[in-house]
Amino acid sequence: MAIPRILEPEVMDTAQAAADYDAMDFTEVNNDFAQLALELGPESGRILDLGTGTARIPLLLAQARPHWQITAVDLAASMLTIGQQHIDQAQLHDQITLLPADAKSLPLGDQSFDLIISNSLVHHLPDPLPFFAEIQRLLHFQGALLIRDLIRPQTEAGLQNILMNHGGNSSPNQLKLFQDSLRASFTLSEIKTMIHQAGIKNVEIYQSSNRHWTVARAVRLL
Repeated sequence: MAIPRILEPEVMDTAQAAADYDAMDFTEVNNDFAQLALELGPESGRILDLGTGTARIPLLLAQARPHWQITAVDLAASMLTIGQQHIDQAQLHDQITLLPADAKSLPLGDQSFDLIISNSLVHHLPDPLPFFAEIQRLLHFQGALLIRDLIRPQTEAGLQNILMNHGGNSSPNQLKLFQDSLRASFTLSEIKTMIHQAGIKNVEIYQSSNRHWTVARAVRLL
């Protein structure tokens, strides 16, 4: 049995929190996530990124797929402010649109996206089931899906081992954020149950590293 889940704030919406988050080195995990999204997704189409933070992943995707139109959603205005700066600097504002909104209830049409992605949002949600249900509503029936987040360790020793091996050169505050996120995360079994309850089908659900789970489905071509 995993250690108990301890919630952290759903929204990191202060300028300092956004700056601290943006300064953390997620290069390796972001590149890995973006590469898998590119493999799963269509050659062109509408893409939705839920919990985009400072829009680092949409930037990677837009540069690799000029025919993707990406809507990137986050509830934290401070995150999107930094994200817009990144987009403007990369001159990708024609491809990436930022939307300040709650990923659990979006003003977007049914089955309107060809690929939906979400990286490291689920652990922020007290109850992710409405979020998964919203994905089921928004994703085209042939669409691709990629969701990834941290996995809650089984033991305190396991948690500390992850912090030691992957904390790197993080500041004390960044290390605390990482620890809080691990404690707020879900187990693979919990994720499988919620994906089933939301009616999301034909997906792989698996542990993709010693600290991540992944839900994936490739675009289905008729």
